[in-house]
Amino acid sequence: MSDYPIEPSAPGRTPGGRLRVLAAMSGGVDSAVAAARAAEAGHDVTGVHLALSANPQSFRTGARGCCTVEDSRDARRAADVIGIPFYVWDLADRFREDVVEDFVAEYAAGRTPNPCLRCNEKIKFAALLDKALALGFDAVCTGHYATVLVRPDGSRELHRASDAAKDQSYVLGVLDERQLAHAMFPLGDTLTTKDEIRAEAERRGLAVARKPDSHDICFIADGDTQGFLARRLGAAEGAIVDESGAQVGTHTGAYGFTVGQRKGLRLGVPADDGKPRYVLDISPVDNRVTVGPAEALDVTALTAIRPRWCGAPPAGPAAYTAQLRAHGEDVPVTARLVDGELRVAFDGPVRGVAPGQAVVLYDGTRVVGSATIATTDRHQEKPAVTV
Repeated sequence: MSDYPIEPSAPGRTPGGRLRVLAAMSGGVDSAVAAARAAEAGHDVTGVHLALSANPQSFRTGARGCCTVEDSRDARRAADVIGIPFYVWDLADRFREDVVEDFVAEYAAGRTPNPCLRCNEKIKFAALLDKALALGFDAVCTGHYATVLVRPDGSRELHRASDAAKDQSYVLGVLDERQLAHAMFPLGDTLTTKDEIRAEAERRGLAVARKPDSHDICFIADGDTQGFLARRLGAAEGAIVDESGAQVGTHTGAYGFTVGQRKGLRLGVPADDGKPRYVLDISPVDNRVTVGPAEALDVTALTAIRPRWCGAPPAGPAAYTAQLRAHGEDVPVTARLVDGELRVAFDGPVRGVAPGQAVVLYDGTRVVGSATIATTDRHQEKPAVTV
């Protein structure tokens, strides 16, 4: 990690300055402890729960879903224990337009989106941050596991959390330097396990200490993404074909598949070699899904669009590591900007790369930026893309 001084508690102010902080409280243990730490550090903290669902359910289903009436009540109780003011802000319309409808549209176009990145970009560090700044707050505090470092010139850098196992910098790679200047992540620079965070919550008297973490997509409480999309997009029967174009099965909607998927294909014709087949391509134009062997998923390069930089963009071709999924491993790459698009070449073939996903570049622990994958190169030899 960089030797720059860690400054997670003073965006826009000198070290040790007392800030007006708006703590986003989801009703979970991480955001509650983050708010408590910010208050304990001497900041003037106000808690806010974002009502993101137009029709919140009374109770979540185990660890699935969020933004329920139960969650808002849990957040309010935590704020009462911490001793900070608390409000509920209704951002349901903005969330529906910028996150849910975008999610549906991306799947309809044959892409695989990450709604958590979109929520951080459009809701927590755009709509929420803009409103907070307009009301005179200095920073937005969340329970994300990431670290903001301050360079000697005062500019901010986003880095991985101290504990790599809990690092969430991937879903924050959409934040630009202005947003980082007003971001506070009190959990990111401490080497504490989740059990220790829960123990801290218990010591503080927070009832959410043993509440299950929310998993999967927050607005699909039952975890049935295909069913959710089917209700939005309707059934549309189409063909599943192999690489030669021969039909090997049918489906009720190409949007129900993702590149690299193996389970749930229900193919009527087995492969000649008897090996499993995977989704290689999704074509919304003709509603066709193409399947093939695992080795056909090998990707050697990609082009990504709509790059967002956590500081200055790359000046030229350079070596980085890239993360392609929220909990994926780093892979070495060479990347550069070409006419506003990010061109990335992998040092070796990688799998599980789908259009619509985010590629996030790292320089050591520093997040360079992110972009949305548009196309991939699956040639078996070294790609023609020169970076």
